[in-house]
Amino acid sequence: MEHWSVEDYKNFTNKSIRKSKYRAKKVSIDGNTFDSQKEADYYCELKLKLQAKEIDGFCLQPTFILAPGLKYKADFIVFYNNKSPEVIDVKGFKTKEYIAKKKVFEDKFNLKIIEV
Repeated sequence: MEHWSVEDYKNFTNKSIRKSKYRAKKVSIDGNTFDSQKEADYYCELKLKLQAKEIDGFCLQPTFILAPGLKYKADFIVFYNNKSPEVIDVKGFKTKEYIAKKKVFEDKFNLKIIEV
């Protein structure tokens, strides 16, 4: 049986200290908060591509309406120089909910979600 000190218990119950379900730590860059370091790194890559004029632009967390009351929020949408968009989801773990929403999204919008 494990015994916790009062301090351990307070840290456990303090939501601001508790780790996320998938062990990802939120990261803030340029006033934007990302769900993981991996997502923040991808944002930095996109900024470099934009500066190098490899892409026309990108949006953070675009939301798509899949059905009444059902939304999908991607991590990024990237606009390439040939005007084609690419929906990006930075994934560490695929939940059942994500897999279902991905299928509905791809069927409805005829676009593939690129997972990085």
